[in-house]
Amino acid sequence: MGGFFVKKCKFQTLFIFLHFLKLIPANCLFLAGILGQTSVILYLSITKCVGGKIITLKYTMMKSLLKTLVLLFAITPLSYGQVQSNLQLIDIFNMEFVSDPQISPDGSKVIYVRNFKDVMTDQNHSNLWIVNFDGSNNRPLTTGNQNDFYPRWSHDGKKIIFKSNMADEKMKLYMMWMDTKEIVPLTNTSKTPEAVSWSYDDKFVAFNMFVPKKQGSIVKMPEKPEGAKWNTPPTYITDMNYRGDGQGYLESGNMQLFTLPIEGGTPRQLTFTEFDHDAPIWSIDNQHLYFSANYHKEEELTPLDDEIYQLAVNDGSIKALTKRYGPDFDPVLSPNGKKIAYLGFDDKHKGYQIKRLNVMDIDGNNSILISKGFDRDIQNIAWASDGKGLYFQYDDKGDTKLAFISLSGKVSVITENLGGLSLGRPYNAASFSLSNNNRFAFTLGGTNHPADLGVSDSKKSRRLTALNDDLFSFRNLANVEEIWWESSYDQRKIQGWVVTPPNFDPSKKYPMILEIHGGPFASYGSVYSFELQAFAAAGYVVLYANPRGSSGYGEEFGNLIHHDYPNHDYDDLMSGVDAVIKKGFVDEKNLFVTGGSGGGVLTAWIVGKTNRFKAAVVAKPVINWYSFVLYADAPSFFSKYWFPNKPWEDPTNYLKRSPLSYVGNVKTPTMLLTGEEDFRTPIAESEQFYAALKLENVETAMVRIPGASHGIANRPSNLIAKIASILAWFEKYKNENEGEVGM
Repeated sequence: MGGFFVKKCKFQTLFIFLHFLKLIPANCLFLAGILGQTSVILYLSITKCVGGKIITLKYTMMKSLLKTLVLLFAITPLSYGQVQSNLQLIDIFNMEFVSDPQISPDGSKVIYVRNFKDVMTDQNHSNLWIVNFDGSNNRPLTTGNQNDFYPRWSHDGKKIIFKSNMADEKMKLYMMWMDTKEIVPLTNTSKTPEAVSWSYDDKFVAFNMFVPKKQGSIVKMPEKPEGAKWNTPPTYITDMNYRGDGQGYLESGNMQLFTLPIEGGTPRQLTFTEFDHDAPIWSIDNQHLYFSANYHKEEELTPLDDEIYQLAVNDGSIKALTKRYGPDFDPVLSPNGKKIAYLGFDDKHKGYQIKRLNVMDIDGNNSILISKGFDRDIQNIAWASDGKGLYFQYDDKGDTKLAFISLSGKVSVITENLGGLSLGRPYNAASFSLSNNNRFAFTLGGTNHPADLGVSDSKKSRRLTALNDDLFSFRNLANVEEIWWESSYDQRKIQGWVVTPPNFDPSKKYPMILEIHGGPFASYGSVYSFELQAFAAAGYVVLYANPRGSSGYGEEFGNLIHHDYPNHDYDDLMSGVDAVIKKGFVDEKNLFVTGGSGGGVLTAWIVGKTNRFKAAVVAKPVINWYSFVLYADAPSFFSKYWFPNKPWEDPTNYLKRSPLSYVGNVKTPTMLLTGEEDFRTPIAESEQFYAALKLENVETAMVRIPGASHGIANRPSNLIAKIASILAWFEKYKNENEGEVGM
């Protein structure tokens, strides 16, 4: 979002300034003369097209001037008729999306996070906005090129807490009074509180926060001479998990629990263990906290064995409420305070294990599995106000749904099409919140827009925002259609989506890109993707799919790749390519393939299995499972859940599933692309494949994204760099004489 945030601005000054920037024409300056020195508080979002003409002026202003301005803008419009054009890479800076919508306890208002980007600093930013449940009075609560997020209402609806770096680069926890909009920082700690919850009397908050601990070293350096300039002393590491993707090398310490009065002051630390503590919630009498943690002695070697615990606030005593082998997490207190709902599963060391819903008494007794017959991952649970069931979201065949489950296990869908939180690629990602009167606010997705704000009252759902209509009013978007086919391996039904270029003509032939998701236990869906829209805008048909192993199709489908990945997911994808070719508009001599993470694994696997693709881009892959398991940021997880044995116990199994084993077959020109600070699939994996391809005299290139972790798009320009690199490689090898691109 291009934005100017103006307070008490004179219209005369404002309009002259906009004209100076060539954002409005001279004939609009008469508005300044009419409005003169009138002061107004307003929020401007300006989108500028090539040539400097203004496309849209969004505004929020004092009601007293609204009718006058509507009349003036009606007779002198600020929007010019625009020539439609395809999406451009720079457009990523003008895209916005809604996240973390939080409905008020009485269901009358929704606060949501409005995410935008700054083209001048290459940063992602966010502000808080508030809107009535009926869609009226949509306005900002915070403004500025900063990061405001994580809003949470007090139980009485009179205050919110949120996180922000509005004062400086330091992230703090703030509180806002909703009647006056006064803001006060609650914390000034060296670390930022993570998950925060209000006590039921609204006098305290509880949160977990990282507490560093000094790591002792057995390495003793002699004292250096006065004035000598030596290197930094060596780092001594004893933790198994010593670095994290997007975090770098980890500081020693743990997530501990704290409480803090809303008047501010010093947070009171309640836990002092050598284990991490997840999000705390309060008991109704405000005397206890409930949370999940893995307190087991071999915690580093058993990463999925959390229990639910109860902590007494007065003395810090802790009691375990669950005890099975497997993770129990995300406790949620029932409205009457007598039961706890939580998620978990019995750990069988499978690659994909369904998260199921359980309910127990607050003392840990009478635990019941509620979702026994429901074969989907349950996420984001919230009790109904009458305590007779819970609301939750789940992914199902590429769609995220909001549903209700009774305590007897009966499931009914409330609404569909949640999503839109993954701006780059079309992953299923969504969130929702629930009021005391069973109204909902949620992120509303779709293939033609990123997440907007949706609301529902169980009877009807409505869309309240359209944050990108200004941009999309003059950009042609690609069309997305669902497709199903049978895998050549075992005739299983596989779901995918075909993206066709703007102004698509089915009588013509188009080059095609197969784009493969990561995970591998994840899912693509019917949601917006800037990356795939950009491919289509460049004239390519794009196929994306959910091969075996994807989530959203049940536990059995997900575990078809258990200890067998990659393998027959290759057949699923090739069958999908064949199915799209049969439609008649794809040029078989101009096929391309790319994917990231797990999709990078499969792309490298594909070029070792077939030469049907003209070129490939392997993004942030695993090339050698032996080195990956020992070099990634979670060795105990990958070695235990993705393989039956440790690498040295069964090297043959690791080797036969590594794309590196088939490098001798590769003839396809292949680019490697990875962030230089990727600790999930470290860049050493790409470097191995690059060296191997060079030794095999295969046309190859390596693109390194400086400062990027596994989630490459931590800066908007990184996403642009990724897309531009892929398209440049494909354009280099595309046969322009074969097929006709209908653009």
